[in-house]
Amino acid sequence: MDAPIDIEKTINHWINTSDKDFQTMILLYNAKDYSWSLFIGHIVLERLLKACVVKVIQKHAPYTHDLTKLAKLTKIEFTEEHLDWLDTISTFNLNARYDTYKEAFYRKCTPVFTAEWIDKIKILQAWIKEKL
Repeated sequence: MDAPIDIEKTINHWINTSDKDFQTMILLYNAKDYSWSLFIGHIVLERLLKACVVKVIQKHAPYTHDLTKLAKLTKIEFTEEHLDWLDTISTFNLNARYDTYKEAFYRKCTPVFTAEWIDKIKILQAWIKEKL
């Protein structure tokens, strides 16, 4: 049996760390470290989704990096487009982390590609925060 948690404190932790990671994502993007900025962008959304999950289930969020899985646990009605974005953004976690994917992901992360996905991360971040 899980020990009881302070729900408000846990939600605030996820929101605050997401906000800090958002700043890091922007710093990395401005430094032209595109693949890592997208990796951190994934974490920005993961943390916000975990805040939503904690709010709904009233216990710790599951240990997963799958944004679509977390989105479904929030009980928020995401559009199909947003779910598609979350599917793609989830790959930024895998691709930035493992050497076999890093080189291909690094090549994919052009300034245009990265700017497009940073914009989508910003849209999702604001939208999810509205739901909290």
